[in-house]
Amino acid sequence: MSGEDREKRRIARLARAGALVVRLLGSTWRVRVSDDDAVRRLRAAKQPIVFSLWHGHILPLLYQHRGEGVVVMISEHADGELVAQVAERLGFRTVRGSTSRGATRALLEAARVVREGNDLAITPDGPRGPARSIAPGVAVLAQRTGAHVVAAVVHARSAWRLKSWDGFLIPRPFSRVRVAYSDAMTLGGTAREAAADTDRLQALMATAEARAGV
Repeated sequence: MSGEDREKRRIARLARAGALVVRLLGSTWRVRVSDDDAVRRLRAAKQPIVFSLWHGHILPLLYQHRGEGVVVMISEHADGELVAQVAERLGFRTVRGSTSRGATRALLEAARVVREGNDLAITPDGPRGPARSIAPGVAVLAQRTGAHVVAAVVHARSAWRLKSWDGFLIPRPFSRVRVAYSDAMTLGGTAREAAADTDRLQALMATAEARAGV
């Protein structure tokens, strides 16, 4: 067996264990969802949503939206394969790429799945930050597809935060977890205008943060 095959098997084992841990840990959380009117309305109308979420909040949101078939954009960096396999075991589909690697191909693939009617989640500050910054990928994707953008934010009263660039959030067992959403927003104009429109997206994230109590 080659070293590459061994690495693939190692990642697969870690992904199986990781998905199980997320399910077990998440089952203990006392989750409260607020301000999800836009999400329910758009889904009832069968209109795709582009979810914008901070990279550090991805774990509780993977649990909250498990089994919904949401497509997640995940980086091609070294840790991305493990995250992708965990997400897939929780019922997500994945698009690989980011603003720093494989950007053009990833955005084209993401635009395709949104046009097909799928919800897509993207971290505008991923994969390497700065934390809570807005890269242009969300705006470009929304402009190309005409999809509504909805920000999703998590607040946990008791949580571990990893010493990583994104302060990766892991709510502790039995923690109170609040998941809040912004209103829906669309972006028009040219691709260049949409890519530069970080202020509106930052405000959208700030709205969800305020609703979550972050």
